[in-house]
Amino acid sequence: MGSSFGQLFRIMTWGESHGGGVGVVIDGCPPRLELSEEDIQRELDRRRPGQSEIVTQRSEADRCRILSGVFEGRTLGTPISILVKNKDAKPEAYSEIKTAFRPSHADFTYEAKYGVRNWQGGGRASARETVGRVAAGAVARKLLGKLSQGRFEIIAYVTQIHEVVARIDRASVRPEDVERNAVRCPDGAAAELMTALIQSVRTEGDSVGGVIECVIRGLEAGLGEPVFDKLEADLAKAMLSLPASKGFEIGSGFAATRMRGSEHNDPFEMQGKRVRTTTNNSGGVQGGISNGEDLYFRVAFKPTATIARDQKTVTASHEETTLTARGRHDPCVLPRAVPIVEAMAALVLCDHALRQRATAISDFGNRIAES
Repeated sequence: MGSSFGQLFRIMTWGESHGGGVGVVIDGCPPRLELSEEDIQRELDRRRPGQSEIVTQRSEADRCRILSGVFEGRTLGTPISILVKNKDAKPEAYSEIKTAFRPSHADFTYEAKYGVRNWQGGGRASARETVGRVAAGAVARKLLGKLSQGRFEIIAYVTQIHEVVARIDRASVRPEDVERNAVRCPDGAAAELMTALIQSVRTEGDSVGGVIECVIRGLEAGLGEPVFDKLEADLAKAMLSLPASKGFEIGSGFAATRMRGSEHNDPFEMQGKRVRTTTNNSGGVQGGISNGEDLYFRVAFKPTATIARDQKTVTASHEETTLTARGRHDPCVLPRAVPIVEAMAALVLCDHALRQRATAISDFGNRIAES
């Protein structure tokens, strides 16, 4: 069912939206990395529902429990299993979609593919599946920090909600700037407009989408595996695998189509002993391989498919009907998607960092323990 991701740092997420719980199994994490449930919980708290007035009010603490792979505070090199129990599941709220397909949701396509589906909150198609991704991303992030000796930094933030566009300097934005408001937009004035818009569309029973940008600093040159496993190709797959994502661009992205080569090319220069570029239209990746500059990309998210308005649809028996979806849903997925984007980026980069060092994995644990 495509529930696994990665090659050397591999994960498999499991669980349904209104089942007993959700989680992830991580295979390929090197031994002797210091790891605690608190390391993972910090990121889960940023993703969890009910954290503000502009997100779904499903009440989940999302407390994680490490079931395997860690002993006395360090990874063993064996599979790491992480569990998050579902506490506030209300499957009865979805009884109307047992037979009726929600427009632009996965109900019809799951039924068409498998002939059966979990209609309670969408099952695996629910964004609740991303709990496992965020948990695994927290582990990947900590490993990347060790490998880079603390230089690695990844920051995602909301740059647009519907037609409200923020002005953000990606070169100077800090994590604390992102977390200053519930919408996770570093531009305070734009954040106020975004918040008001989200509250307004929620009152109307509607939803809005937007754009998240992510910048990664301290990345070494040389990550990426051409031809088919180019770094930006794997990042694109990671981001487009997220619920509600509809577009991906890296560096100058689609804007490059309006530029000439003389404008778009990034000239090289020497800074000390390092090869650098004077501009960064490439977004930190050239030929599918990181060049050591800041890596940055953007992900477009559609409006939440489930809305509290009458919509035309059909039933599993092919009868036309009208559906008003119930349940607890985000009027805009962007604020909670920020840590999910960071998690998926960390998973891709961690996997490629291990692949880059594949011939020296035997002494990986020693370097981690010594750092």
